[in-house]
Amino acid sequence: MNIPKLPRLSALLAVILTFLPIAGFSAGGGEEGAWWDKAWTGRKSLEVKPADAGRPEGAVSVLVRLHEGNFPFPSVKEDGSDLRVLADDHKTQIPYHLERYDSLMNEAFLWLRLPEIKEGAEPTKVWLYFGNAAAENAGDSKATYPEPALLVYHFAERGAPPRDYSSKENTATTAPTPTEGALIGAGAILFGTNGMEIPASDSLKWEAGAQATVMAWVKPSASAKDAVLYRRAEGASSFVLGVSDGVAYVEVKDASGTARSSGGEPIGEGAWKHLAAVAGAGKIDVLVDGKPYATLAKGLPALAGPSIIGANAETGGGFAGELDEFQIHAAPLDTPLIRFIAASQSGSPESQALVAVGADEGGGGGGHNETLEHMMLFGDIANNMMFDGWVAIAVCVLMMIAGGVVAVKKFMYLNSIQKGTEAFMKQWAHISSDLSALDHLDEESVKSMGGKTTPRLLRHIRRSPLYHLYHIGCQEVGYRIKDKNSHSGLSARAMQAIRTSLDSGMVKENHRMNGGLIFLTISIAGGPYVGLLGTVVGVMITFAIISKTGEVEVASIAPGIASALLATVFGLLVAIPALFIYSYLSSKIKDFLSSMQVFIDEFIAKMAEIYPPASENPDAPDPGVGHGASAKSATTPAPAAQARPKAETPQPA
Repeated sequence: MNIPKLPRLSALLAVILTFLPIAGFSAGGGEEGAWWDKAWTGRKSLEVKPADAGRPEGAVSVLVRLHEGNFPFPSVKEDGSDLRVLADDHKTQIPYHLERYDSLMNEAFLWLRLPEIKEGAEPTKVWLYFGNAAAENAGDSKATYPEPALLVYHFAERGAPPRDYSSKENTATTAPTPTEGALIGAGAILFGTNGMEIPASDSLKWEAGAQATVMAWVKPSASAKDAVLYRRAEGASSFVLGVSDGVAYVEVKDASGTARSSGGEPIGEGAWKHLAAVAGAGKIDVLVDGKPYATLAKGLPALAGPSIIGANAETGGGFAGELDEFQIHAAPLDTPLIRFIAASQSGSPESQALVAVGADEGGGGGGHNETLEHMMLFGDIANNMMFDGWVAIAVCVLMMIAGGVVAVKKFMYLNSIQKGTEAFMKQWAHISSDLSALDHLDEESVKSMGGKTTPRLLRHIRRSPLYHLYHIGCQEVGYRIKDKNSHSGLSARAMQAIRTSLDSGMVKENHRMNGGLIFLTISIAGGPYVGLLGTVVGVMITFAIISKTGEVEVASIAPGIASALLATVFGLLVAIPALFIYSYLSSKIKDFLSSMQVFIDEFIAKMAEIYPPASENPDAPDPGVGHGASAKSATTPAPAAQARPKAETPQPA
């Protein structure tokens, strides 16, 4: 008879583990140079290649855009405070600061200060180290923008006045309308009427003919006449950088009169442009995207008062559109530098070629685990989980625990009865003349299967459903045949009654083997629905919050949606393993049921052969002859059969 094979529990667990993600370490590129500090577990190279943008002289502040495609966010602290930038010697730390670090959206804007950019085709290389949970924030914006920077606005404050990232602390006094979708992270929206006032300070004071640079990224939304982007006025003197009918211009007013630059093609609407006004010796140059655009043959007037961005206090004609990265420097930045700044910050394919992010490298503490990185994202998502989502997840976890306990017990149970069945079948194969040789109601002998089985193996045999059926059959035969050496066999009716008892025992064994599987079916059917309920409620609450606050940016919507979907993920994590385990256990139980059906047929066949009816057994004693029975007794009806107890299925040890 073919007995189903059930792997050992350890083998089953090994098979299940093969479906789990296998963690692997990724080390891109070979190790170059000594490792800076073993406390940092990962690094990647940053290469600056000026190419067509030209090579600026001296130090330059460089923007590095980090995203999921080029940076392992899960391997870094949530706020990015463990980032360090090292020179190519792996010893010298380079000043840097983060304008934004979003570990949930996997986006960051890193500003660093390169001391110089090499000449020729060889790129300037620095190293970005990460992966130290104990590290403190070492970002320093003041060192990133040293002299001659007087004012640097990133507009990342979201509703607060723009903060000055330079060392001069020229923070504005009024807050602009923020936008999340600017060129570099957050930005400001100007409507032509609202402006941002910059208070007067000693560092921003201009002498007549002073050297300075004013530059910013702009995205005009409408073409207007004399739209002021930046204005500074005091008495009869003023300086204006603006856009009139789409043409960028500078205007200077002093005691000698008013002069404005002319020429240049319209810069257009709906696209980001880099505007710069460079005041040198007796002239002011206007550059668009780092290229010469117009020139005004006049120097800066003497100004020491406050200034305003995006509005004109006298006429009200201000710039309408978006604004990002507004800067003022106390020196005329040269054209190659402005060209490099515009190209590297633009986010275009050219900027990606200028600043290339290398592959990850592991060292000291090892590389980074890409699978672990993705798994750690769930921690960031869980931080935004609301109470209703946690309730759904808690229910899913309870179902997962209940299903897991049932699965482990069922694997152990089936493994045990498999061992017992195999041992029992080895003994069953030798039965030929005495059907009850393995179970003849002699308790002492039965305890060791006739003295042939060890106590440990006997415990497994007593759990075998085939042994239970065999025990039932032996009891039924024993009730009908008391003397094995002198009997008249079993009638067809008795054999049918015994088969019925065996079939009843098989039904009970089926119930026993399927006991507890209901918890797996509940996990399969209920897990996805519980998770979906948590997701639907979470999405509803997210949209309700949006309707109240009016914030429709991706950054305000995405965390709530992601956390709501986490409930559905947990529901599927409950249902999918439960489905696989249930299918496997059900197939094994069906195999055992088939084996029991075959065993019943074999038992009945051997029973018919060993105990044939009197009509087929010539050696059976004649109940009316040779036993001292009179003719009367032969014709007298036999007394009613003595009642016998109902056969019971032995309980597993």
